[in-house]
Amino acid sequence: MTKAQVVANLAIGAALITTAAHASDPVAGRQKYEATCAACHGVNAISVAPLYPNLAGQKDAYLIAQLTAFRDGTRPNAIMAPMARSLSDTDIANIANFLASLKP
Repeated sequence: MTKAQVVANLAIGAALITTAAHASDPVAGRQKYEATCAACHGVNAISVAPLYPNLAGQKDAYLIAQLTAFRDGTRPNAIMAPMARSLSDTDIANIANFLASLKP
């Protein structure tokens, strides 16, 4: 793959992530977050333990990319992979939208 093709693929991926995040539902994201993520990352996305990062206020595109990578196995992690495996693209976009809306 040429450098131009890589750049084009990255631009398309970023556009898709941005579109997914803007079309998402933060209310559904909050519900899924509370059921799946809050035990470790905190009810308000401020971590309950130093091991887990705070997620409140993170950019939605970053969260979508990371959750997708955990789910798909391109970012291996023994804790996050099983948690993310059951999330659909819609779930991920909704969770990311909810978290991005929170104040750190």
